[in-house]
Amino acid sequence: MMHHLFALPRKAKTAIALIADVLFLVFSLWFALSIRFETFYFTTDPRAYAALAMAVILSIVIFRQLGLYRAIVRYIGARALVSVWLGVILSAVVMYVAGVALQFRVPVSVIFSYGLTSLLLIGGSRLLFRAAVNRQSSSLKAPVIIYGAGASGRQLAQALFNGAEFKPVAFVDDDRTLHNSNMLGLTVYSPDKLKDVVETKGVKRVLLATPSATRAQRKAMLERVEPLAVQVQSIPGMADLVGGLKIDTLEEVKVEDLLGRDPVPPREHLMDRNIRDKVVMVTGAGGSIGSELCRQIIRYHPKTLVLFELSEYSLYAIEAELKSQLAKEKLESVQVIPMMGTVHAQNRVESVMKAFKVQTVYHAAAYKHVPMVEYNVVEGVRNNVFGTWHTAEAAVNAGVESFVLVSTDKAVRPTNVMGATKRMSELVLQAMAKRQEWTCFCMVRFGNVLGSSGSVVPKFREQINQGGPVTVTDKDITRYFMTIPEAAQLVIQAGAMSFEKHANEGSTGGDVFVLDMGDPVKIEQLARKLIRLMGKSVKDERNPTGDIEITYSGLRPGEKLYEELLIGDQVTDTDHPRIMTANEIDLPWNEVDALLAEMLMHIESFDIAKVHNLLKSAPLAFTPSDGISDLVWQASTHTVYFADDANLVSDN
Repeated sequence: MMHHLFALPRKAKTAIALIADVLFLVFSLWFALSIRFETFYFTTDPRAYAALAMAVILSIVIFRQLGLYRAIVRYIGARALVSVWLGVILSAVVMYVAGVALQFRVPVSVIFSYGLTSLLLIGGSRLLFRAAVNRQSSSLKAPVIIYGAGASGRQLAQALFNGAEFKPVAFVDDDRTLHNSNMLGLTVYSPDKLKDVVETKGVKRVLLATPSATRAQRKAMLERVEPLAVQVQSIPGMADLVGGLKIDTLEEVKVEDLLGRDPVPPREHLMDRNIRDKVVMVTGAGGSIGSELCRQIIRYHPKTLVLFELSEYSLYAIEAELKSQLAKEKLESVQVIPMMGTVHAQNRVESVMKAFKVQTVYHAAAYKHVPMVEYNVVEGVRNNVFGTWHTAEAAVNAGVESFVLVSTDKAVRPTNVMGATKRMSELVLQAMAKRQEWTCFCMVRFGNVLGSSGSVVPKFREQINQGGPVTVTDKDITRYFMTIPEAAQLVIQAGAMSFEKHANEGSTGGDVFVLDMGDPVKIEQLARKLIRLMGKSVKDERNPTGDIEITYSGLRPGEKLYEELLIGDQVTDTDHPRIMTANEIDLPWNEVDALLAEMLMHIESFDIAKVHNLLKSAPLAFTPSDGISDLVWQASTHTVYFADDANLVSDN
């Protein structure tokens, strides 16, 4: 029945409402007269019918003018009910005036009863219809609990009531003063009763409506919800809501909320120091860290931003994104220059730096995936070690003021070629810092970043959506995590701190900065949390009927269970709570130069075994956990080996 009514044309629906209102008005007058005279009232006096006709016609005109017939009944609100109230009052006045004009005396008590009955019938019929529609549609909606009974939670509930997908059945809030109160017809419960509400209401989804909560607060909320194995989604943050996203735009829970670490606001003077009104160059500008560095840099008004990138598509994509951002933020004075090239080619890099008079360089170009570098040793060394060296030499020759290397926690006591090449890159820059007196060199180490290419979290989500299994390399493997924006901001600030030291003390840097990554995260526990927060259960020995199984593929070549950020214990705090300095062993330039010359000779002859052995014998503390995994070398010895890379985790 409802379906057929909804399918009618708009004019037909209006006609039905109009006819119903006419009948309601006629019935209201008859009913009022019957009550007044205590009988089923009937008259043959034509004046009574003339007064009724005048009142009905004028009432319908008034209702129409007040917009009552433009309101969609199933979404009728307070404004439409006010129109009904005003229309009925005017209708009663018209009825009285018409009776007086036609000399058909209508008692005041009849006018009052007429108005009251009309209000109940016309307004009440619409409310009943809306309730019936909502009841029918609610039976088809999925029940949800809204965590957060503040303004955002109430707005979300209103949006969901009018939507077709979800039916709010309860609020949950940490505020004790709200517990057991009623909002929008829903009870506000304590988080302690969340499990009972989920079970009694048959809820499969919880919506977080706390856009202004800190990550620590959101982590606490998620820890309460996680054991229930219900899907958890959240509304956008305050910045996104201000930017135009709707309150009912639901997002998957962000893994940074699971970590519960709030970023420290960047220090403006450090963000400005090496950027504002300067020519800045980012190598690897299209990568995960490189592109975020670019996004952060243009907010601090450089004179020019030079994007140096080997991948044509990545360069095109980041240039287009930055130009759109510049136009949106009205920063047209910032010039963005896309440059294709490889960091291996010193003459190309140097010509770009000299042509645009580059003052600050952020060197993010590197091969970062541990298994890929293990399989391609020569290219890993060529790109990470010699690419860094050639870019640094170009910077010195071009008179660059500040050079910041994006390093990795895997450079600490490396067990893989990627980590060894990054530690070798650090040694090169430490030696170059002492060899010359102009360019300030520093390097910044940090662990895995969330959302980078190859990051474990998107891979887990994909595997869960496909029904599993979720693959983890080892049950005990742990990693440090940080968000890409926070990492980029800290890299910029660390570079500024080194440059300030260079300016104040006359040093040329060589500082190794280590970012505070917080507490290490156990990857298996992260996988379990994601499974439960996506509304699934873990299938294991304790729960053989669960939804998603976790399998263990074993450590990949060069991979270690635990990452470290420091060599030795000589760590010095800085005045920034998330940035420390490490006093590292370094080498004089002549020794580094000799190492590079020998390494280059083996690379040019493509002697993979000698390259690998040289990395082991160099003062890098490189102790490989496996033999040589390079695929070309293995093919030549007929021992080809491919590791399971289902959990490819990028460093930065």
